[in-house]
Amino acid sequence: MRIGFIGGGNMAEALIKGMVRSGMKDIIVSEPRDERRAYLEKTYNVKTASDNKEVVTESAIILLAVKPQNMDDVTAEISGVISADQMVVSIAAGITLPYLASRLKISKIVRVMPNTPALVQEGMSVLSMCECIHDREMAVVRDIFMSVGKVLVLPEKYMDAVTALSGSGPAFIALFTEAMTEAGVKAGLTEGNAAELAIQTLIGTAKLLETGMPPDKLREMVTSPGGTTAAGLRVFEERGLKDMVAAVIYAAINRSKELGRRE
Repeated sequence: MRIGFIGGGNMAEALIKGMVRSGMKDIIVSEPRDERRAYLEKTYNVKTASDNKEVVTESAIILLAVKPQNMDDVTAEISGVISADQMVVSIAAGITLPYLASRLKISKIVRVMPNTPALVQEGMSVLSMCECIHDREMAVVRDIFMSVGKVLVLPEKYMDAVTALSGSGPAFIALFTEAMTEAGVKAGLTEGNAAELAIQTLIGTAKLLETGMPPDKLREMVTSPGGTTAAGLRVFEERGLKDMVAAVIYAAINRSKELGRRE
Protein backbone atom coordinates (compact mmCIF):
# COMPACT_ATOMS: atom_id res chain seq x y z
CA MET A 1 0.00 0.00 0.00
CA ARG A 2 1.66 3.19 -1.17
CA ILE A 3 1.50 6.19 1.13
CA GLY A 4 1.83 9.62 -0.44
CA PHE A 5 2.85 12.85 1.23
CA ILE A 6 1.85 16.24 -0.12
CA GLY A 7 4.49 18.45 1.46
CA GLY A 8 7.99 17.44 2.48
CA GLY A 9 8.65 19.71 5.47
CA ASN A 10 9.88 18.91 8.98
CA MET A 11 6.82 17.02 10.22
CA ALA A 12 6.56 15.04 6.99
CA GLU A 13 10.23 14.13 7.34
CA ALA A 14 9.72 13.04 10.95
CA LEU A 15 6.91 10.72 9.85
CA ILE A 16 8.89 9.38 6.90
CA LYS A 17 11.87 8.69 9.16
CA GLY A 18 9.71 6.80 11.63
CA MET A 19 7.90 4.89 8.90
CA VAL A 20 11.10 3.80 7.17
CA ARG A 21 12.55 2.63 10.48
CA SER A 22 9.36 0.64 11.06
CA GLY A 23 9.59 -1.04 7.67
CA MET A 24 7.06 1.07 5.75
CA LYS A 25 9.00 2.02 2.64
CA ASP A 26 6.48 2.36 -0.21
CA ILE A 27 6.38 6.16 0.04
CA ILE A 28 6.10 9.02 -2.45
CA VAL A 29 6.49 12.70 -1.53
CA SER A 30 5.57 15.80 -3.51
CA GLU A 31 7.70 18.84 -2.73
CA PRO A 32 8.22 22.00 -4.82
CA ARG A 33 11.88 22.56 -3.87
CA ASP A 34 14.42 20.65 -5.96
CA GLU A 35 17.04 20.50 -3.20
CA ARG A 36 14.49 19.21 -0.67
CA ARG A 37 13.36 16.44 -3.01
CA ALA A 38 16.97 15.40 -3.58
CA TYR A 39 17.60 15.34 0.18
CA LEU A 40 14.53 13.17 0.91
CA GLU A 41 15.41 10.75 -1.88
CA LYS A 42 19.01 10.37 -0.73
CA THR A 43 18.29 10.20 3.01
CA TYR A 44 15.21 7.94 3.07
CA ASN A 45 15.24 6.25 -0.36
CA VAL A 46 11.71 7.43 -1.13
CA LYS A 47 10.24 8.46 -4.47
CA THR A 48 9.59 12.17 -4.91
CA ALA A 49 7.63 14.34 -7.34
CA SER A 50 7.05 18.02 -7.97
CA ASP A 51 3.39 17.44 -8.90
CA ASN A 52 0.80 16.91 -6.14
CA LYS A 53 -1.54 15.16 -8.56
CA GLU A 54 1.08 12.51 -9.26
CA VAL A 55 1.15 11.65 -5.57
CA VAL A 56 -2.64 11.35 -5.46
CA THR A 57 -2.88 9.07 -8.49
CA GLU A 58 -0.16 6.75 -7.15
CA SER A 59 -1.23 6.46 -3.50
CA ALA A 60 -3.83 4.59 -1.48
CA ILE A 61 -3.38 6.95 1.48
CA ILE A 62 -2.65 10.64 0.92
CA LEU A 63 -1.15 12.54 3.83
CA LEU A 64 -1.62 16.31 3.64
CA ALA A 65 1.44 17.83 5.33
CA VAL A 66 1.02 21.44 4.23
CA LYS A 67 0.45 24.64 6.18
CA PRO A 68 -3.20 25.44 7.01
CA GLN A 69 -3.06 28.62 4.92
CA ASN A 70 -2.17 26.53 1.84
CA MET A 71 -4.98 24.02 2.27
CA ASP A 72 -7.48 25.85 0.04
CA ASP A 73 -5.08 25.75 -2.91
CA VAL A 74 -4.00 22.14 -2.34
CA THR A 75 -7.52 20.75 -1.95
CA ALA A 76 -8.65 22.63 -5.06
CA GLU A 77 -5.73 21.17 -6.99
CA ILE A 78 -6.26 17.52 -6.03
CA SER A 79 -10.05 17.34 -5.69
CA GLY A 80 -10.49 16.44 -9.35
CA VAL A 81 -8.18 13.42 -9.25
CA ILE A 82 -8.91 11.92 -5.83
CA SER A 83 -11.38 9.01 -5.61
CA ALA A 84 -13.80 7.77 -2.96
CA ASP A 85 -11.79 4.62 -2.22
CA GLN A 86 -8.69 6.62 -1.25
CA MET A 87 -8.07 7.87 2.28
CA VAL A 88 -6.83 11.34 3.18
CA VAL A 89 -4.95 12.11 6.39
CA SER A 90 -4.46 15.76 7.34
CA ILE A 91 -1.97 17.03 9.92
CA ALA A 92 -2.79 20.71 9.34
CA ALA A 93 -3.80 22.47 12.57
CA GLY A 94 -7.36 23.80 12.64
CA ILE A 95 -8.47 22.12 9.41
CA THR A 96 -11.70 20.28 10.22
CA LEU A 97 -13.14 17.04 8.88
CA PRO A 98 -16.25 18.79 7.47
CA TYR A 99 -14.04 21.30 5.65
CA LEU A 100 -11.94 18.56 4.05
CA ALA A 101 -15.01 16.51 3.14
CA SER A 102 -16.66 19.48 1.46
CA ARG A 103 -13.51 20.37 -0.47
CA LEU A 104 -12.47 16.87 -1.54
CA LYS A 105 -15.94 15.28 -1.94
CA ILE A 106 -14.86 12.09 -0.15
CA SER A 107 -15.67 10.68 3.29
CA LYS A 108 -12.60 8.61 4.23
CA ILE A 109 -10.69 11.36 6.02
CA VAL A 110 -8.58 11.35 9.18
CA ARG A 111 -7.61 14.50 11.03
CA VAL A 112 -4.45 14.27 13.12
CA MET A 113 -2.86 16.63 15.63
CA PRO A 114 0.77 15.57 16.01
CA ASN A 115 3.40 17.55 17.90
CA THR A 116 7.03 18.49 17.39
CA PRO A 117 8.59 15.78 19.63
CA ALA A 118 7.73 13.49 16.70
CA LEU A 119 11.01 14.83 15.29
CA VAL A 120 12.79 12.59 17.81
CA GLN A 121 10.18 9.78 17.75
CA GLU A 122 8.64 10.94 21.05
CA GLY A 123 5.53 12.55 19.62
CA MET A 124 1.94 12.59 20.82
CA SER A 125 -0.60 12.29 18.01
CA VAL A 126 -4.38 12.45 18.35
CA LEU A 127 -6.56 11.06 15.55
CA SER A 128 -10.17 11.86 14.66
CA MET A 129 -12.09 10.29 11.80
CA CYS A 130 -15.46 9.29 10.42
CA GLU A 131 -16.95 5.88 11.21
CA CYS A 132 -16.70 4.93 7.53
CA ILE A 133 -13.04 3.94 7.89
CA HIS A 134 -12.50 0.21 8.38
CA ASP A 135 -10.30 -1.21 11.13
CA ARG A 136 -7.71 -2.45 8.63
CA GLU A 137 -7.34 1.00 7.12
CA MET A 138 -7.27 2.61 10.55
CA ALA A 139 -4.50 0.24 11.63
CA VAL A 140 -2.27 1.56 8.85
CA VAL A 141 -2.83 5.17 9.93
CA ARG A 142 -2.15 4.26 13.57
CA ASP A 143 1.07 2.52 12.54
CA ILE A 144 2.24 5.65 10.70
CA PHE A 145 1.91 7.83 13.78
CA MET A 146 2.97 5.18 16.29
CA SER A 147 6.28 5.11 14.40
CA VAL A 148 6.99 8.57 15.87
CA GLY A 149 5.48 8.23 19.35
CA LYS A 150 2.15 7.57 21.05
CA VAL A 151 -1.35 7.74 19.58
CA LEU A 152 -4.80 8.53 20.95
CA VAL A 153 -8.09 8.35 19.03
CA LEU A 154 -10.64 10.97 20.13
CA PRO A 155 -13.79 12.60 18.68
CA GLU A 156 -13.08 15.76 16.73
CA LYS A 157 -14.88 17.93 19.30
CA TYR A 158 -11.81 17.57 21.53
CA MET A 159 -9.31 18.73 18.93
CA ASP A 160 -9.14 22.35 20.11
CA ALA A 161 -8.16 21.17 23.60
CA VAL A 162 -5.69 18.69 22.11
CA THR A 163 -4.16 21.43 19.98
CA ALA A 164 -3.65 23.62 23.03
CA LEU A 165 -2.34 20.90 25.34
CA SER A 166 -0.09 18.70 23.23
CA GLY A 167 0.20 20.70 20.01
CA SER A 168 1.21 24.00 21.63
CA GLY A 169 2.44 22.37 24.83
CA PRO A 170 6.06 21.84 23.72
CA ALA A 171 6.43 25.62 23.33
CA PHE A 172 5.04 26.21 26.83
CA ILE A 173 7.35 23.62 28.34
CA ALA A 174 10.29 25.03 26.37
CA LEU A 175 9.55 28.50 27.76
CA PHE A 176 9.51 27.13 31.32
CA THR A 177 12.83 25.36 30.68
CA GLU A 178 14.26 28.56 29.21
CA ALA A 179 13.17 30.48 32.31
CA MET A 180 14.77 27.90 34.62
CA THR A 181 18.00 28.10 32.64
CA GLU A 182 18.07 31.91 32.74
CA ALA A 183 17.45 31.86 36.50
CA GLY A 184 20.34 29.43 36.93
CA VAL A 185 22.64 31.73 34.95
CA LYS A 186 21.61 34.70 37.11
CA ALA A 187 22.46 32.56 40.16
CA GLY A 188 26.01 32.12 38.86
CA LEU A 189 25.94 28.95 36.75
CA THR A 190 27.26 28.88 33.21
CA GLU A 191 24.60 28.77 30.53
CA GLY A 192 25.70 25.28 29.50
CA ASN A 193 25.53 23.90 33.03
CA ALA A 194 22.20 25.58 33.77
CA ALA A 195 20.69 24.26 30.54
CA GLU A 196 21.92 20.72 31.20
CA LEU A 197 20.50 20.79 34.71
CA ALA A 198 17.12 22.11 33.57
CA ILE A 199 16.76 19.79 30.55
CA GLN A 200 17.86 16.61 32.32
CA THR A 201 15.56 17.44 35.23
CA LEU A 202 12.70 17.82 32.75
CA ILE A 203 13.53 14.50 31.05
CA GLY A 204 13.93 12.63 34.33
CA THR A 205 10.72 14.02 35.78
CA ALA A 206 8.81 13.08 32.62
CA LYS A 207 10.12 9.52 32.84
CA LEU A 208 9.07 9.27 36.47
CA LEU A 209 5.58 10.50 35.61
CA GLU A 210 5.47 8.06 32.70
CA THR A 211 5.68 5.19 35.20
CA GLY A 212 2.22 6.18 36.40
CA MET A 213 3.26 8.16 39.44
CA PRO A 214 0.67 10.94 39.96
CA PRO A 215 2.16 14.45 39.69
CA ASP A 216 0.97 15.40 43.18
CA LYS A 217 2.70 12.35 44.68
CA LEU A 218 5.97 13.18 42.93
CA ARG A 219 5.68 16.75 44.16
CA GLU A 220 5.17 15.53 47.72
CA MET A 221 8.12 13.15 47.42
CA VAL A 222 10.46 16.03 46.55
CA THR A 223 9.05 18.49 49.07
CA SER A 224 10.30 18.46 52.66
CA PRO A 225 8.47 20.65 55.20
CA GLY A 226 10.26 23.98 55.44
CA GLY A 227 12.77 22.98 52.76
CA THR A 228 13.96 24.56 49.52
CA THR A 229 11.29 22.98 47.33
CA ALA A 230 8.55 24.17 49.68
CA ALA A 231 9.92 27.70 49.48
CA GLY A 232 9.82 27.63 45.70
CA LEU A 233 6.37 26.06 45.49
CA ARG A 234 5.04 28.74 47.83
CA VAL A 235 5.95 31.38 45.24
CA PHE A 236 4.05 29.46 42.56
CA GLU A 237 1.01 29.33 44.82
CA GLU A 238 1.21 33.00 45.75
CA ARG A 239 1.48 34.06 42.12
CA GLY A 240 -1.24 31.71 40.90
CA LEU A 241 0.68 29.30 38.67
CA LYS A 242 -2.28 26.98 38.09
CA ASP A 243 -4.55 29.89 37.15
CA MET A 244 -1.89 31.20 34.78
CA VAL A 245 -1.42 27.81 33.10
CA ALA A 246 -5.19 27.44 32.73
CA ALA A 247 -5.36 30.90 31.12
CA VAL A 248 -2.56 29.94 28.70
CA ILE A 249 -4.32 26.71 27.68
CA TYR A 250 -7.69 28.42 27.21
CA ALA A 251 -6.11 31.20 25.15
CA ALA A 252 -4.67 28.54 22.84
CA ILE A 253 -8.03 26.70 22.73
CA ASN A 254 -9.88 29.87 21.76
CA ARG A 255 -7.36 30.65 19.04
CA SER A 256 -7.67 27.09 17.73
CA LYS A 257 -11.43 27.56 17.52
CA GLU A 258 -10.97 30.82 15.59
CA LEU A 259 -8.58 29.21 13.12
CA GLY A 260 -10.86 26.20 12.69
CA ARG A 261 -13.97 28.09 11.61
CA ARG A 262 -14.09 26.59 8.15
CA GLU A 263 -16.96 25.13 6.19
